[in-house]
Amino acid sequence: MIEPHPLVAMIHAVPTAHRIAHQAFAEEFPQATVWNVLDDRLLDDAREAGGLTDTLRRRMLRLIGHVLDGGAQGLLLTCSSYGEVVDTARALWNVPVLKSDESMFKAALAGPCRRLAVVASTPPAVPSAVAQLEALVPAVRPDRPVDIMTALSEEAAVAADPETAARHLADALRAAGGANADAVLLAQYSLTPARDALAALVGVPVLDGAGAAARELRDLLTRDAAQAAPAPVAAT
Repeated sequence: MIEPHPLVAMIHAVPTAHRIAHQAFAEEFPQATVWNVLDDRLLDDAREAGGLTDTLRRRMLRLIGHVLDGGAQGLLLTCSSYGEVVDTARALWNVPVLKSDESMFKAALAGPCRRLAVVASTPPAVPSAVAQLEALVPAVRPDRPVDIMTALSEEAAVAADPETAARHLADALRAAGGANADAVLLAQYSLTPARDALAALVGVPVLDGAGAAARELRDLLTRDAAQAAPAPVAAT
């Protein structure tokens, strides 16, 4: 049975993701007890190795095993580079394990939006996000087409504040034709602070991965708790 304050673990590769995900859970799933694990060599080691190696995959699985053996009832990997390890983890543990942006993509595809714009501030984030989004289309909306647009603003990565970052992202969206999108998806957790300002500039919903993940884990763990609760005894 899920406890009233379920233990949710998050494994991070950068401190920025730690802060943003923690804030998202505070807003969307405050009942959760959050356990943060940071390995700030994950991305550097993957870059130096030219991608994920078997050694790095085993390292991430050891981190996942560490938090699940420690009692975590749900897990979010905030690093998209290690998302493929989630499929292995799901086969090994019967606990909700989420990829960084999977919940956001599923929420976008489950809704009525046909035109989705993916926006990022670093070039590698764009193809990674699009690949994940396209992979989910057959399962989530097989009978409804979706148009995926992309926009990149490297200026947003060095913006002095979220409002300036939002302006750079909005300019990139307009230049790429994303102004006609029904919704905008942020391909990086680091862009989350610019979400609301960007939504105001482009006039459509802007979704972020951390908030969507917090909501999905909240719904999963709350549902499990409700199902496990004993039925009330009728009065006689």
